[in-house]
Amino acid sequence: MKLMIKALTGAAMLTCAFTAFAQKGETVKIAWIDPLSGLMAPVGTNQLRSFQFFAEKFSGDANPAGVKFEVVGFDNKLSPAESLTALQAAIDQGVRYIAQGNGSSVAGALIDAVNRHNSRNPGKEVVFLNYAAVDPDFTNSKCSFWHFRFDADTSMKVEALTTFMKDDPTIKKVFLINQNYSHGHQVAKYAKENLKRKRPDIEIVGEDLHPLAQVRDFAPYIAKIRASGADSVITGNWGSDLALLVRAANEAGFNGRFFTYYTGVTGTPTALGTNAEGRVYQVAYNHYNMGGQMDRWMAEFKQRFNDDFYTGSVVNIYKGLSQAMANAKSTDPVKVAQAFSGMKFQGFNGEVEMRRLDHQLQQPLYLTRWQKTDAKHPYSPENTGMTLVPVREFPAYVASTPTSCQMRRPG
Repeated sequence: MKLMIKALTGAAMLTCAFTAFAQKGETVKIAWIDPLSGLMAPVGTNQLRSFQFFAEKFSGDANPAGVKFEVVGFDNKLSPAESLTALQAAIDQGVRYIAQGNGSSVAGALIDAVNRHNSRNPGKEVVFLNYAAVDPDFTNSKCSFWHFRFDADTSMKVEALTTFMKDDPTIKKVFLINQNYSHGHQVAKYAKENLKRKRPDIEIVGEDLHPLAQVRDFAPYIAKIRASGADSVITGNWGSDLALLVRAANEAGFNGRFFTYYTGVTGTPTALGTNAEGRVYQVAYNHYNMGGQMDRWMAEFKQRFNDDFYTGSVVNIYKGLSQAMANAKSTDPVKVAQAFSGMKFQGFNGEVEMRRLDHQLQQPLYLTRWQKTDAKHPYSPENTGMTLVPVREFPAYVASTPTSCQMRRPG
């Protein structure tokens, strides 16, 4: 009897040990779905490299779950239709985690498709890791248990941005120029609402929307901005649409300020050059001079790819995902999503929380200004001799905004 008890106890211990480390050694594939062709290809190429680079850094013993990450890239040509085709191809290959960020129109289509797939295919669920699509609706009216956002949404960014702007009495006239899709519409909407609440004396002197990733000459738009008398511009533009916009502003001699989301993204630093010193601001969850391990990673990334790493959400995806897998003792998307929901973890930018209510990451935001490098801020994107220097930090509780999400959870 004693021998039997010992045998059963030993078997139970082995079972527990196996359960505790069931995911160790597994390969977790992530399907990256974003543009690798067209005007936004440079941004997409940079971000695919970022996912692959940090898959190496966070694989195996470098993460608490002990899993190996592998990234499979799909070119969606910035098209929702192409993205749905890529999603199905990834699912057919057995991929259970997808990542996307360039274009809220794409993200919206993927959220709907993932919801449908998961409801129709129990046991084959997919989780969507959103690293840059910032339409607030995704964590409000369109929130989904299967969707996790690692960037700050537009309501959070505009909250921080206008908190800074309200204290500057020299800002009197603002022009809004954005891309003509959901993201651009939301930037304009929240900018107007926040400025009216915080600085009702500021006049919105103009508003324009332009096609996404199609405009090659922004001179007519800059002429309109100059004619309006604006002293400041708010724009959510990214990629070529921001780089070409600020280049046209420099060429036309427009000396107003730009308040942006994506100054540090591929192509824009070169377009800014030294002419925009002190006049361009960025609100984001990271910047080029974070210090510590992030600086070392950025230096290695630049040496390997001759490119700049700027999508810090990739780091938090691997940190958070692997911790959720360790907590769940599984790589199963349902169990991992349940573990991730509401989880706090140490991100590259301090302790962050994946808010259970809506799966919007709560994290600090930074307002930075374009100026020359110095001893304290030495990193120079695209070797311009310039950098983004922090002028204001907003703790997570300041940048946080409420949610109307009524999330439906499995079971």
